[in-house]
Amino acid sequence: MKAKNSGFTLVEILIVVVILGILAAIVIPQFTEASTEAKTSSLCTDLQTMRSQIELYKIQHNDTPPAFATFEAQMTGTTDITGDTTGTDYGPYIQKIPTNQFTDSAVITDDGGVTVDGGWDYVEGTGAFHADDTADHFAL
Repeated sequence: MKAKNSGFTLVEILIVVVILGILAAIVIPQFTEASTEAKTSSLCTDLQTMRSQIELYKIQHNDTPPAFATFEAQMTGTTDITGDTTGTDYGPYIQKIPTNQFTDSAVITDDGGVTVDGGWDYVEGTGAFHADDTADHFAL
């Protein structure tokens, strides 16, 4: 008596590969969309934190926003009522400047016409703080 050959035929293997390909084509875009949503959520949280801390700084410094030239030092260190970074009356407001998830940068640029890509745009006159959108990213 001959032993019967067992195994899969080429057609069966091709059908399985095609089905796996179809499933992968459906699932992979879902992960990409979830990643973008996570970055957007993180960006919104960072913006909310920075904006609220800038407002707190303004309240404690007679409605004067941090200066662009010393923004990081004023936000991460201590200041006096005039905003001098040698003071110890107020702050620190944040531990460090957050990284913009879309540009992978924590650089703050002056939104007064400077076209350098960074993570954030800051307008000293108003205290407005935005995500940098000069590299075709979205603005929040």
